[in-house]
Amino acid sequence: MYEQIFEELRDQIVAGKYMPGERIPSEKELGEAYSVSRITSKKALEMLTQEGYIVRQPGRGSFVAEDYESGGGTPPSRAGAASKRRRESGKLLIGLVMTDFGDSYGTGLVFGMEEASREHDSYLILRRSLGETAREQEAIQGLLEIGVDGLIIFPAQGEYFNAEILKLVISEYPFVLLDRHLKGVSASSISTDNVSASKQLIHYLFGLGHTHIGLMTTPPRDTTAIEERIEGFIQAHAESGIAADRSLWMENITATLPAAFVPENKKKEKEHIKRHLAAHPEITALFAMEYNIARLAYEAALESGIRVPEDLSIVCFDSPDDAAGSLFTHMRQKQNEMGRLAFENVLKLRNGESVPGKILLDAELVEGLSAGPVRNGGLAMKHK
Repeated sequence: MYEQIFEELRDQIVAGKYMPGERIPSEKELGEAYSVSRITSKKALEMLTQEGYIVRQPGRGSFVAEDYESGGGTPPSRAGAASKRRRESGKLLIGLVMTDFGDSYGTGLVFGMEEASREHDSYLILRRSLGETAREQEAIQGLLEIGVDGLIIFPAQGEYFNAEILKLVISEYPFVLLDRHLKGVSASSISTDNVSASKQLIHYLFGLGHTHIGLMTTPPRDTTAIEERIEGFIQAHAESGIAADRSLWMENITATLPAAFVPENKKKEKEHIKRHLAAHPEITALFAMEYNIARLAYEAALESGIRVPEDLSIVCFDSPDDAAGSLFTHMRQKQNEMGRLAFENVLKLRNGESVPGKILLDAELVEGLSAGPVRNGGLAMKHK
């Protein structure tokens, strides 16, 4: 029904029934006219907005775009009138929606995109979702309404991609996913080869004599990057003939998620980690999915009188460097290259060029101060 309403209003605008600047029926009026819910009529208006036929003004209503020429002219592109003006001037605007960013991960992505935008005489506009699907949807809708020429999306962690991303796929809008990919859906994505990177890190620990390795992660919930790192963890164990003991894993760490990363939650999470280490003295190493988890584990260990790396080794993905180098042994992702490729591929998609559906980049193993050979039986001897 919302597609039918969209098509009928679009045809009326093209035919000149509604002129540029003229108000069109509201969500409520459309709902009554077509005997549908306001949710359905709202979707139709959102589609008209995204296609550039109308502009929506909070508190006033929806109006035909001022620079749309009715009477059978070429329909506006999805990017809208603002995008059209920028194309005429040669300037492009690419929207970026990402969960959050920091020194360990994210800043390098933004740096790579911003550098690419300068090289292509374009601009980048950023919105953070803080890992919340509702914020992500709002950001995508808002960027489309102002007429961006393409989108780069670092999706929120969750069981499902939000409906706005699926709409982009269906409408063949130029966008690229970062650090995630859509299962079974054709959408361009760029990420690290997480399976290989994870395997490399675990084999490194095996080489140091560690065979009882705890895995620490936020809930996987169909987040492809995490799933792939877990898969690499399991494959490395299988290749070495070492059993992957799932009882050593912590799979529900939530304090490091963007919206929950506050002192109170971090304190509670450290207590959970302390109890886990005490309950599993056989653990000699921890594999953390990300730097912030590794940091919590490191602090929990020190507060428990556990020395790193003498009693316990900790490794992770990504870690900021300081004057003394990197604290954690980690897999360093090629953030700048990922960001640059994402920006350039959005431009190619916008120009009708084909790009690879899924690009995987290698990561680099960086030795830090947090990992060492098994000594004195690890935590088991310490607890004795």
